[in-house]
Amino acid sequence: MTLDRTMVARCFGQYLLAAGLFIAGTTIAAAQQPPKNFILHEAPKPIASIAFEDDQGRPRSLAAFRGKIVLLNIWATWCGPCRREMPSLDRLQGLLGGADFEVVALSIDRAGLDPVRKFYMDVGIRNMAINIDRSGKTTRELGTIGVPATLLIDRDGRELGRLVGPAEWDEPDIVRFLKHFIERKTGSVAPTNRFVRTDGNTAPIARLSAQPGGTA
Repeated sequence: MTLDRTMVARCFGQYLLAAGLFIAGTTIAAAQQPPKNFILHEAPKPIASIAFEDDQGRPRSLAAFRGKIVLLNIWATWCGPCRREMPSLDRLQGLLGGADFEVVALSIDRAGLDPVRKFYMDVGIRNMAINIDRSGKTTRELGTIGVPATLLIDRDGRELGRLVGPAEWDEPDIVRFLKHFIERKTGSVAPTNRFVRTDGNTAPIARLSAQPGGTA
């Protein structure tokens, strides 16, 4: 009887461990899911070297942001969806912006800085810097169609993925998705369905849930 109770307790403990691993793995997988309409590349892609200016007319490039995860948003003052989207990007910069992450809002207004400055004041943009490409070449060089268009760029200046169209960028699911990349201090990472075990090895989440009584 004592042996039976010991076996039952051991089996129950294994089920609890497997359940805990499954829940943790599912939580990790959920955090890695890209936002709706976001196209995540299987591997990082090289990105064109685009040129633009800051709010003082000084030349800038994406090279200035190496070492950070960058959310590059291409927009224009005359774009209705951009006007609705920009406040969420500004809130996102206020929430996550710093040494490891930056929202780079890049206007393609040909009329210059004045309309962009007015837009920032009218909409109440406080956290994002002004950047502008008066030539409008950015959309062609990056292969984007229309505005807004947003690219996620890794610390080495490579494109991880993109979204064409507006989004609410400070929604909790999107913030968790971005944090997944920000928290990796070097290189880039693609979403995975594998869970890191306590012994340092990895195992597929599905396999852990399918074999609760054994080892994965």
